[in-house]
Amino acid sequence: MTGKLRLGVNIDHVATVRNARGGPTPDPLRAAQIAQAAGADGITAHLREDRRHIMDADIAHLIGGIALPLNLEMAATEEMVAIALQHHPHAACIVPERREEVTTEGGLDAEGQHNRLKPLIARLSDAGIRVSLFIEPDPRQIEAALQLGAPVVEFHTGAYAHAEGEAQAEQLRRIADAAALAAKNGIEPHAGHGLTYDNVAPIAAIPQLAELNIGHFLIGEAIFVGLEASVRRMRELMDAAR
Repeated sequence: MTGKLRLGVNIDHVATVRNARGGPTPDPLRAAQIAQAAGADGITAHLREDRRHIMDADIAHLIGGIALPLNLEMAATEEMVAIALQHHPHAACIVPERREEVTTEGGLDAEGQHNRLKPLIARLSDAGIRVSLFIEPDPRQIEAALQLGAPVVEFHTGAYAHAEGEAQAEQLRRIADAAALAAKNGIEPHAGHGLTYDNVAPIAAIPQLAELNIGHFLIGEAIFVGLEASVRRMRELMDAAR
């Protein structure tokens, strides 16, 4: 897979700041509009069971207020499937979710949850929603995604992002091998979690990857340089790596 590497900007933590005070600002929709103007190719929002950041109303506002495709991150629950079917985002990325976790801690066990995931994926796909599975860069999970009929996988890059030296190089090899395997089997590979200016280039250079989804770092960097500059810099680094 060649061509431009897409950048999906996750605006969850704009909502985290808003919810800390309980008012309407900062507005996640405004953040999405700024990201769009700065070169983002899509917007990602995770509607969690506990609504700790993105709220239901945000999903409707985002779909109605931006020209970019919305990637709805969601747990594999009946509640979230119903919400996805109601709002019809461009894509639904199924992620593991635990109420006590600070952030998503790893990939979905698509292999172990086949029977639970199969009917949910079918319902979303039948509605024209592009399903992605957030998984570890593991051949078994890619095979499971293939058996489940998921057209997209997103590799959890947390282990890569938090490693150093040879350990990081090994994680990079895992991701590169997984991306090649997914593409070979007709699955579009994406990646995300923990990516920053300092570590994004080697990931962006993997030719089979079609999209990176990045959020926490961009929102944090925006405190110092502004969101437009934050997104533009990430866009430049990704383009340079390709």
